[in-house]
Amino acid sequence: MAASRNPPAALQARLNRLLPDIRLLATPLPLVPSLSLWLLDRLVDERLDQAVANALMEAPPYWALCWASGQVLARHLLAHPERVRDRCVVDVGPGSGVVAIAAARAGAARVIACDLDPDALAATEANAALNDVRVDLSDDLDACLAVADRLTAADILYDRDNLPLLERFRAAGVPVWLADSRIADLDPPGFTLLGHWRATTWPDLGESEDYNRVRIFELEP
Repeated sequence: MAASRNPPAALQARLNRLLPDIRLLATPLPLVPSLSLWLLDRLVDERLDQAVANALMEAPPYWALCWASGQVLARHLLAHPERVRDRCVVDVGPGSGVVAIAAARAGAARVIACDLDPDALAATEANAALNDVRVDLSDDLDACLAVADRLTAADILYDRDNLPLLERFRAAGVPVWLADSRIADLDPPGFTLLGHWRATTWPDLGESEDYNRVRIFELEP
């Protein structure tokens, strides 16, 4: 683990543009205590200035939380390192980077976190450094799919506009692990359900129990 307990200034500044009084804290994860991430040190007070509330609605700092599916999939990776060891793993929509970091810890030869959001990539980079692993960053999904040996994705289907990504995953012709807690009736063609797990987003947002039920699906071409 990196020695510094102070969040990277650039990442803290990204958060404070939206939430001036909230800091990032290096936080061990309940389901994966061997990993720590720079997460919100406390949940946002409900009594927000309207301008701040509006800004949060437009661009919430989702990368400063560890979502339930990310924790579950990270733990699954660490429990099955033989599935990623010495391979190139591409994590799509990394958020805080927890799944990508777990893949690196599990012995992947190369890990690429792929996202269009520069905040997510910045958070992933900072969290990889916190955990003393290397994760490459990319905003080019086509280029990532071309080199991937395995794909991972956790809670990317909060926006149903992302469902077409599953067809792109299938077309890549490599194994895929998909974790989701957002679509209760999800049954992606070609994927096999591996099981159900319970987890909460961290810090705990007190979300509906429906969002604490995580499923992992596997695609084996």
